[in-house]
Amino acid sequence: MDKTISRIAECGLGITYDGLPATVIHDCKRHILDTLGCAYAAYDAEPSLMARRLALRAHAPTGARVLGTAHRSTPELAAFANGVMIRYLDGNDAFPGGGGGHPSDALGALLAATDMARVSGKNLIAAIVAAYEIYHRLFEAARIQDKGWDHVFYTAVASAVGASRLLGLSVKKTRNAIALSITPNLALEVTRRGDLSMWKGCAGANAARNGIFAACLAAEGMTGPAMAVEGKRGLWDVVGKFEFAPLNAGDTFRISLANLKFFLAEYHAQAPITVALSLHGQVPLEDIERITVYTYQFAAIRNKGDVGISHPLTRETADHSIPYMVAAALIDGSFSDAIFSDERLKDDQIHRLMKNIEVVEDAGYTRAYPDLNPCRIEILARNGRRKSAAVDYPLGHVKNPMSDRDVEEKYRSLSARTLPAAEIASLSSDVWRLEQLADASVLLDVTLV
Repeated sequence: MDKTISRIAECGLGITYDGLPATVIHDCKRHILDTLGCAYAAYDAEPSLMARRLALRAHAPTGARVLGTAHRSTPELAAFANGVMIRYLDGNDAFPGGGGGHPSDALGALLAATDMARVSGKNLIAAIVAAYEIYHRLFEAARIQDKGWDHVFYTAVASAVGASRLLGLSVKKTRNAIALSITPNLALEVTRRGDLSMWKGCAGANAARNGIFAACLAAEGMTGPAMAVEGKRGLWDVVGKFEFAPLNAGDTFRISLANLKFFLAEYHAQAPITVALSLHGQVPLEDIERITVYTYQFAAIRNKGDVGISHPLTRETADHSIPYMVAAALIDGSFSDAIFSDERLKDDQIHRLMKNIEVVEDAGYTRAYPDLNPCRIEILARNGRRKSAAVDYPLGHVKNPMSDRDVEEKYRSLSARTLPAAEIASLSSDVWRLEQLADASVLLDVTLV
């Protein structure tokens, strides 16, 4: 087995609950609650319904439950259905940096493994922290999105490691699970270009599905390529050589570096939405000559020269279009994912204002990113008057964190789209006292059908 796979296994298995600072344990619970809120908010979204129908076709008494049901499906189908709900509305957490992706995508797999193995809350916390650790260290090392591959690759590997822990796999079997998650799971980054399809919100779920499937295969004794990373025609030959950093004493746990989202939109839109809201009403819409959104290179490139971004036709494209979201925020004076409804996607007022919006790179912002997530918006009125505002860290950024109350309110408002009040309160209570639970599978006890 190559050294990189061994290092990944050592990192993932070396994290113990007793070795986690109280702040990291608390951060983990915040991310779990946030993720569950996002999942239940998307319970009735069309892709969620599709994924759930597929999962409900399979019956596996020793498998895992699909969120909101008492039905046990195969672990990989449950992970996919739950992962689609987690990710689809684009409200779950994100690591800073272009291509950092969404580590909580792995929770689709980890909740399924928890339901199968009936592990304690402490074990689940440690597995989640380990998955975030693997995810971010792979991202920092490989930067595969720069080579045309989708960041959900990190989700597949992180899910395999986290699921292996929860299922009690040996070191040898965990290494095989890692090899089996790496070899077949390089996804194309075309998922996030042009007119975005439903798959944009499902790709992370698919990676989680593949991660737990790899762990289940390894549990049965399946072996993977021993040199999946460093061998001939291995990962290094495809994405370039990289060094996976080992876990060292004193390192900051990577889960504490993941940003939460205050708004249900891609992370690079959080600051532009914030600034646009602060400028609402300062220039009458009919008097606006031009709006310039200054941002860092990664966000600017993604929002220039793309017909899909300038004329979004789907929710998936609109929640990646900074001009669309800035226009809607300036018009409404508030932000809700209701702007992604079919009706609002056809709103002439939004599209007229979008024509006056340009997203450009600020070189200073590019140098400051990703330590900062800066944005400045300047509005030029027809009479020559200018209004501008800026922000360095949107709410939810680790340097401008959402309070526990903010996290709870986001969870409750999102969950209320689907869950009754008693279930919302009960699930929240279980998450905040997770380390006290002997069986963490109670997080899946909510039953809607």
